[in-house]
Amino acid sequence: MAAAFRKAQKSVQRDHRERSQLGFRKQLGFLEKKKDYQIRAQNYHRKQNVLKALRQKALDKNPDEFYFRMTSNKLQDGVHIIKQTRDEVTEEQLKIMRTQDIKYVETKRAMEAKKIERLKSELHFLDADGKSPNKHIFFCKSKKEVKEFNLAKHLNTLPELVGRVYNRPTIETLRNEKIKGATHPSALKKLARQRKHQYSLLKQHIEREKKMFVVAQKIQTRKDLMDKTKKVKVKKETVDSPAIYKFQFKRKR
Repeated sequence: MAAAFRKAQKSVQRDHRERSQLGFRKQLGFLEKKKDYQIRAQNYHRKQNVLKALRQKALDKNPDEFYFRMTSNKLQDGVHIIKQTRDEVTEEQLKIMRTQDIKYVETKRAMEAKKIERLKSELHFLDADGKSPNKHIFFCKSKKEVKEFNLAKHLNTLPELVGRVYNRPTIETLRNEKIKGATHPSALKKLARQRKHQYSLLKQHIEREKKMFVVAQKIQTRKDLMDKTKKVKVKKETVDSPAIYKFQFKRKR
């Protein structure tokens, strides 16, 4: 009994190995194993069952049978084509839809305008290169004062910082040890990069706001065209502007 049990143990059993393709039969390709044959046979029988079921379904079909799908489908060159049904919408419903579209676009445009105002207030209308188009005018009492006028002394800053229109600290501020690091070249470069990024965001928001304005105008034009009044086209529609129509004056009661 013990000897039979020892022979049946997995640890002492030999691994089952299927033989590979013989050397003189290599031109025939890979030698199929039993597991490969099982997968191939299952796939074959599955396909045969599907074909058998379809063949039986075709035999049992009544050629005079009617179903509602026949009215919206047709067979063209062996391909089923589904006819797209158009939704019936009244003119009043279309006007309401146009109004909702305009309200949505105007809401988005108002959001973009708020973002533009916020960015402008943060940037103080400065250019990306640090130059401002505005001018700072100083008034003097006499010509002698004009000749002796010292801009650095008047602004209470260093002569090297006079040309700046932003981040121009006073002498008292520069004496503070905590703020000396803000004038370091690396810190100034970082501020310049941040300012340039803010200006690029501002430019994107301005362009988006302009696009929203054009879209709102085009939707309003299409809404006005739905009115049954005589109209003449004055200008064609472009990417940056809607089409312009001249409507006949109609007195409202």
